Amino acid sequence: MTPRMHDRLHNRLHNRLHQEIRHSRESGSPDSWWRLKSIKFWIPAFAGMTGWLLRLMGSLPRLAGWLLRLVGLLPRLLGSLLRLVGLLFPLACIAAAPAWRPDRPVEIIVNTSPGTGSDATGRLVLRMLTEKKLIDVLATVVNKIGGGGTIGLSYLTQHPGNAHYLMVTSPTMLTNHISGKGALNHTDTTPLAQLGSEAVVFAVRSESLLKAPRDIAERIRADAAGLSFAIGNSVGSHNHIAVALLAKAVGANVRRLKVIPFNGSTEGITAMLGGHLDVAATPAGSILTHVQSGRARVLAVAAEQRLGGAFSAVPTWKELGFAVVASNWRSVVAPKGLSDEQVRYWDEVLGKLAQLPEWKQELQAKLEEDSYMNSRDTRRYMTAQYAELGAILADLGLAKNTADGKKE
Repeated sequence: MTPRMHDRLHNRLHNRLHQEIRHSRESGSPDSWWRLKSIKFWIPAFAGMTGWLLRLMGSLPRLAGWLLRLVGLLPRLLGSLLRLVGLLFPLACIAAAPAWRPDRPVEIIVNTSPGTGSDATGRLVLRMLTEKKLIDVLATVVNKIGGGGTIGLSYLTQHPGNAHYLMVTSPTMLTNHISGKGALNHTDTTPLAQLGSEAVVFAVRSESLLKAPRDIAERIRADAAGLSFAIGNSVGSHNHIAVALLAKAVGANVRRLKVIPFNGSTEGITAMLGGHLDVAATPAGSILTHVQSGRARVLAVAAEQRLGGAFSAVPTWKELGFAVVASNWRSVVAPKGLSDEQVRYWDEVLGKLAQLPEWKQELQAKLEEDSYMNSRDTRRYMTAQYAELGAILADLGLAKNTADGKKE
């Protein structure tokens, strides 16, 4: 509607209104009055509507211009959207990617001979992982013997960043480095868990003339080389430390001690049972079956308190007045360079393993203490142990490396 048409229509309505007013005055009819009211209402309303329509029509060119500009922008908007999708899609794929888990067989390395405490722990871990379906792949135990445990550790470190390789280890990993026997240390691995610990005991064959703990103490006080000790699996190991602490406690020359290292405690026990050596300083679990069969006797325990079970009547060196405490923890490490996701996977798996009732029963049967720690706490504990064992070995004259990596 053009402005001219609007004016003509408005004039006609206006004239019609005046006619109705005259008619109403002349006739006095109610109908005329209502017609008049209706016309009075609709004339302003119509005027407002037509004004609004006119303004709308006047805006149409501008609206059309905006619409055309919007259409012109669509290709650029679409291109930006596609680029945004291209940026977000890889991130979405990463977020949706499954967590790391083994996709080929897991190898559990044991750096001591079959039948030792570390070997028994490794095979128990293997059994729990597979029987309880804690992992979805096969696993095997591989014994890498020699060098007092250094060969097994060297083999592990040849697979950096590969979480399919695990190794059961003990304080010997630390003492080998402190004593200079090995070039590798816990810092060359990724500590994953500590699964348990067991005290060192002093055992003799049943026919031995050594009948009481003080018999051992008096013999080495009189002559440090007067008794031969079987230790596993290296000079400077936790077993060796136990013997050296006893020698120090009685005032004997630690360096004159006659200690014979074997590839594992079981080999040393076999030699002791055969009469080739006098005493075996060994983890409690390794000698247990021989004590139960009557072939061996345990005279003393290098622990803070007495053990239970078959060793409940065996005194500690500490209660006899000798400061001799030495334990052998069993930990699991992996090669250096594992990702956070790989560490989280094994943290979860080994944490579940440590809570299994069957696992706890096995620890109890082997007289081991449940000392489980996760990856972070195991790493911290090994660092603290390195400093503590370093101080003991330095005091005994056996340390060549210190906690800060310097040579003695």
